[in-house]
Amino acid sequence: MTDTIEVRGLSVVAICGALDEERSRPQPLRLDLDVELDAGSAARSDELDDTVNYALLCDVAVSTLTEAKPVLLEAACELIGRALLGVDDRVDAVTVTVAKLRPPIPHAATSVGVRRRVAR
Repeated sequence: MTDTIEVRGLSVVAICGALDEERSRPQPLRLDLDVELDAGSAARSDELDDTVNYALLCDVAVSTLTEAKPVLLEAACELIGRALLGVDDRVDAVTVTVAKLRPPIPHAATSVGVRRRVAR
């Protein structure tokens, strides 16, 4: 059975982008994480040790993005996904969405993002 831990709207300020302006200063980004695992043990035991630490997932996602300073959103998703797979062996796959909240495009858009699934 596959269960999913969802993290929605994780706010990050980081460097991510190809344009000079995006490389010179951090911008607001939003992360969404879908962490696939078998949560059966946790569901039955109701014990914290039987599930994956949500706070640690968030810490790793944020630090990975801020340290890597990727050019492409696709690369940001891949880097975060790989890092999250390393958090806990119980994680089977991760779907990561990274969205720019102030995209550098000449159109009115709330955000522009990429969603990528990374599996073992």
